[in-house]
Amino acid sequence: MEGALIARDKVGVQDFVLLDSHTSEAAFLNNLRKRYQENLIYTYIGSLLVSVNPYQELDIYTVTQMKLYRGVNFFELPPHLYAIADNAYRVMCSEYNNHFILISGESGAGKTEASKKILQYYAVTCPTTEQLQTVRDRLLLSNPVLEAFGNAKTLRNDNSSRFGKYMDIQFDFKGAPVGGHILSYLIEKSRVVHQNHGERNFHIFYQLLEGGDKDLLCWLGLERNPQKYTYLIQGRCAKVFSINDKNDWKIVRKAFSIIDFTEKDIEHLFGIVASVLHLGNIQFEEDSNGHAIIRDGSQIKWISKVLSPLNVDLAFYARDAVAKAIYGRTFTWLVNKINGSLANKDSTQKTVIGLLDIYGFEVLDTNSFEQFCINYCNEKLQQLLIEMTLKAEQEEYELEGIEWEPIPYFNNKIICDLVEQKHKGIISILDEECLRPGEATDLSFLEKLEEKVGDHAHFVTRKLADQKTRKSIDWVDFRLLHYAGEVTYCAVGFLEKNNDLLYRNLKEVLCNSKNSIIRDCFLLSELDNRRRPETVATQFKNSLTSLIEILMSKEPSYIRCIKPNENKEPGKFDDFLIRHQVKYLGLMEHLRVRRAGFAYRRKYELFLQRYKCLCPATWPHWHGPAAEGVERLIKHIGYKPEEYKLGRTKIFIRFPKTLFATEDAFEYRKHLLISRLQAKYKGFLGKRAYQKKRKAAIKLEACWRGALARRAAKKRTWAVQTIRKFINGFINRKKPLCSENRDFVRLSQYHYLMKLRDHLPKNVLDESWLQPPSILEETSEMLRKMCMRNLVRKYCRGLTAERKVQLQQKVVTSAVFSGKKEGYLESLSQPFLDTRLKENDLNPKVLQLIRGENIKYVTPVIKYDRNGFKARERLLVLTQSSAYVVEMAKIKQKIEYSTLKGISTSNLSDGIVVIHVPEDNKQKGDVILQCEHVFETVTKLCILANKQSLVKVVKGRCQLPESLDENQFLFPWLGTERSLQDGTSPHISPGIFDATGML
Repeated sequence: MEGALIARDKVGVQDFVLLDSHTSEAAFLNNLRKRYQENLIYTYIGSLLVSVNPYQELDIYTVTQMKLYRGVNFFELPPHLYAIADNAYRVMCSEYNNHFILISGESGAGKTEASKKILQYYAVTCPTTEQLQTVRDRLLLSNPVLEAFGNAKTLRNDNSSRFGKYMDIQFDFKGAPVGGHILSYLIEKSRVVHQNHGERNFHIFYQLLEGGDKDLLCWLGLERNPQKYTYLIQGRCAKVFSINDKNDWKIVRKAFSIIDFTEKDIEHLFGIVASVLHLGNIQFEEDSNGHAIIRDGSQIKWISKVLSPLNVDLAFYARDAVAKAIYGRTFTWLVNKINGSLANKDSTQKTVIGLLDIYGFEVLDTNSFEQFCINYCNEKLQQLLIEMTLKAEQEEYELEGIEWEPIPYFNNKIICDLVEQKHKGIISILDEECLRPGEATDLSFLEKLEEKVGDHAHFVTRKLADQKTRKSIDWVDFRLLHYAGEVTYCAVGFLEKNNDLLYRNLKEVLCNSKNSIIRDCFLLSELDNRRRPETVATQFKNSLTSLIEILMSKEPSYIRCIKPNENKEPGKFDDFLIRHQVKYLGLMEHLRVRRAGFAYRRKYELFLQRYKCLCPATWPHWHGPAAEGVERLIKHIGYKPEEYKLGRTKIFIRFPKTLFATEDAFEYRKHLLISRLQAKYKGFLGKRAYQKKRKAAIKLEACWRGALARRAAKKRTWAVQTIRKFINGFINRKKPLCSENRDFVRLSQYHYLMKLRDHLPKNVLDESWLQPPSILEETSEMLRKMCMRNLVRKYCRGLTAERKVQLQQKVVTSAVFSGKKEGYLESLSQPFLDTRLKENDLNPKVLQLIRGENIKYVTPVIKYDRNGFKARERLLVLTQSSAYVVEMAKIKQKIEYSTLKGISTSNLSDGIVVIHVPEDNKQKGDVILQCEHVFETVTKLCILANKQSLVKVVKGRCQLPESLDENQFLFPWLGTERSLQDGTSPHISPGIFDATGML
């Protein structure tokens, strides 16, 4: 806690006791506002916890937070519900005494949520077994059931508890929860029959209609629409946005099964809830005798006979009385049933922690009998709080040997006596009016109050008030000056609500009910008892007296809950509303009592441990008793005698400013010490790191040198063995593969393959291949073939269609001329063209003459005449079906491929081609041509004619003998001598000529 004082200007102090202006309400509110705006909703007043409802989910209730607060000193961590719960639990376990936690505040301040969080804390942090888990579940799930039957939406809170609840959680000697017991106080039965505008009836009615299945509602005779029921529509807000009735119904149904309700119990319980709704729908009419009768008997049939002697007003009163009595007693039965499931059968002694979730002080626009009882309860609890706080303070002072100084405070016993004193108190007067014969009214009750307590300083009516006060009090009102302020009560309805009578004939009917829960609630023995039952106020006073006795026997812890605004908005801090609650909760009075002595106290060991650095004599270690060390410390700091007292085990500091100055000095000193510690520690870390690295480096060097030496020795050994092995393998390399030569052979193979990888042929014409070792010759040949096939495949896949045609032509050329004609090898590198002249280069008349035929090839040639073999320039045109010898615009000769007899060429490097045609009148004889591209021309001609087999390459030459004239030639290579004469058309057998007639 002391560490948080540094940020006190921003977030306030964690304990109001440390406020300088502890008597200033403005300072109190300012501190509360600072903390609330930082989402710090908890603040201490000593050991009392002030809680402000945040109206939002905060991440401070996780299992991690629970474990953080478990077993920690109360003031060691920031204020929290868990700190209160854990402190009570630890003291109970260590001292084996009983505790209670009182949670109070007005509706909507978060009391119910606080009690749930405490139960969850014990469920998570306490030791448990599988058997105890059932008890734990029942403790947790008793809350939803009691909330369903005892909570309702009010103007101030959507889940307001309309009853007081005290729950004892029983623990065994190990500190494990083993059982529980619940006491309920003053269930608001009047809500069953009447709700103010903007309020609802108890949750269970809406949950049943919204969540009950169709068969259940049909069996109960109910409809889903709450607007159908008189008891549910008076507040005009059956649907509430923040409440999920359907989901809550599922939780309640699950809780019933775990809390050990039988199906018969649940059936009867819901039957009672439904019967209350049906009762509210009964309407009465007046007959001729002035008696109330029921025209429509669809709701219940027996009620007509019971209420018939009454007039209409009394009949309605009796109807509502039955509904309230049934619901009130059923709620008591429900609490007892839950207690039965929580009861621990083990007779060993147990310790308990009680949780008291009780309504806070209420001041409404119209305050009635319920507010009177609630505020009376708060008066008693305030009296208990002050007395127990003073008692605890006095005991601590006496224990520490410090003189006790009486503390002046307002003792509200005078107000409690005004309400509860026998024969003179307001409750006694109210009972007397209810019991006396004759007609008693609320006004007669008010007159009796004025008569008997009119002179009391804390009681005022309009008649007794002065002129100024009289204006704010009505004729039917009386005003009490409570410890928290003035409250004006309307006396109308006090007698009726206090009596809470049920006609005898109605009791008889209920006692004979077939519903087992109704029979348990309305016993036949009540009919035999002629004594008048106790009034509601007396019952409440007695139960409250019993509660006070229970609380007085236990060690207390207090939680005061505050509602920050009426609109349930997160972050909104309504000063006026909070000031009102601070006053009604008595927080300033409690703070004044707590601060009347010393604002701060700590054990010597804890105080010395925190602040010892402020004194050279105690820093860093004090070896003597802690008390002496603290005395030496405060003298060095300079405490004045009036600022502190030294007890037996604790130091007491009177003023917060003294503690603040000490904490500020500690914070300054801490920064200096931290800087020095950081420097020392950094130096220590550097030195340690250096020494560690140096040691590691030396060790690494030694290890590395050893590793290097071992590696070198191992490598040398391996080298010797390997060399020996390979020498032996080399010697035996020509033997079949065996263990002696295997490694050498494998190495030779490996080296050959690796070398071969870098010397593979680059193309299909590259016939080079690396010479293999003898053992790899077969493998090498296989690899060579595979490589060549792969190169061929790659080459073929890379060929274009045009290139493929050229190669096909080259193949034909090879088949015809390879090894037969000179110049063939030189022609291999020269690609064939599609044509030597384009179609556009031909004379249009020629094109017209050969139209209809697709021209495939055109090349210039020299044609030798038959007469004198005169050379003439011509064009050779090859089409799909014929060959044409063309001169300018004339076709000199047409040779159809079908008539072609052969093609002759010599084996020499000339360009002469002889085209042989048949011996008929259509042809002029064989055609002798000289072509520059003889291989290309012959190949294309024989391909187009599809007569490759007719191409002849012959050997020999022609001569011109001296005996012949110039018009005659001798062809000795013809086999027989033939001459070319004028006017003849000789057909030349395969031979060749050169341009001069000699070759």
